[in-house]
Amino acid sequence: MWKITARIGIGVIAVALATATTPALAGDTGGSAGGARATGHALRTITPLNGPRGIDALGHGRTLVSETNGDFSLVIERRHKPARVIRLGNLPTDFPPAIARGRHGTIYLLTGASGPPPAERSAAPLQGRARASAADPAPGATLFMWRPGWAAPKPVADIGAYQATDPDPSDQEGFPEDSNPFGVVALRDGTVLVSDAAGNDLLRVWPRTGKIRTVARLLPRLVPVPAGLPDVPPEEGGPLPPAGTPILSEAVATSVTVGADGYWYVGELRGFPATPGTSQIWRIKPGTTNATCDPAHPWKGACKRYADGLTSITDLAAGPRGIYALELSKKSWLGFELGLPGAEEGGLFLVRRPGHHPRIRELAAGKLILPGGVDLSDHVYVVGPLFGPGALLRLR
Repeated sequence: MWKITARIGIGVIAVALATATTPALAGDTGGSAGGARATGHALRTITPLNGPRGIDALGHGRTLVSETNGDFSLVIERRHKPARVIRLGNLPTDFPPAIARGRHGTIYLLTGASGPPPAERSAAPLQGRARASAADPAPGATLFMWRPGWAAPKPVADIGAYQATDPDPSDQEGFPEDSNPFGVVALRDGTVLVSDAAGNDLLRVWPRTGKIRTVARLLPRLVPVPAGLPDVPPEEGGPLPPAGTPILSEAVATSVTVGADGYWYVGELRGFPATPGTSQIWRIKPGTTNATCDPAHPWKGACKRYADGLTSITDLAAGPRGIYALELSKKSWLGFELGLPGAEEGGLFLVRRPGHHPRIRELAAGKLILPGGVDLSDHVYVVGPLFGPGALLRLR
């Protein structure tokens, strides 16, 4: 009962396929999420894209993006001319990979959950899978590396295999070994941070050796079932529990970024019942291992709460003014999945003043539809919608 999970990817938001022709921008509905102050930033379309998600803004009008068909490209803005899109390669997946630039022109690509459960997957090593034909789908829950001149990305770390040996002790879904890596950022020392939405943790990867260590685990949180959810028939997992029913809900760690202060920041989606206003951002001391991000004790230890009161975070970006949090839906991913009116509207928020009373300001209110990713260089960039025709957008 009540088995509506927060697996981001193919099939998690089935109704999204029915809205595949949604335009990149929403009508200006006004309003904002979580009581945040809204501002009327305009959005400029840089170039059309197909279901974009991954984004890494490199500065000087250059941005890395990934799309639903697995293509990853470099977008170069040109004054008084359409942007140039240079296709760098393809990673055949059923959901666009996350993307991050590392040192010396290296590009990292991260696939999420794909295919059968880990117990049913082939035991073939990564080296064997790397020789598969270009037509074969890329393995899920894997970190890939690509460099200019390479014919295809190469796998460097099996996140799913690691999570099978490092189960989530606070799992609420009966599958503690599950893995759905979703967010990625490359560090200056050559290592890579990966946030795992199913493992509810932040991992650090050494690409040269494939070594992986757990940085922090995000504990579940007791949240009330929100009011206003529609009736769900038994064959689809219903009926839903009454509004106000307390449920221990998983964090679902979707996103990671490095702040201007050098600290590591992780954002939550929030599992079922996806109650709006219960997604948090955590601030983790660099170099940390095996920390606990505990909503019951949010300001203790190496992982401390940076902000609360957000909804269905799918990406983070950082700049000198604070942390930018991107929400897939301001009414929650579950609200969108269940077809609540207006739940396709996403949100972008600038979060400052960490701690008990953060300052949260909405940017481009009412102008985003199911956004996939955000990043910051000399401008703030957003990609979306996550499903169907989309675009790379720049805040003015």
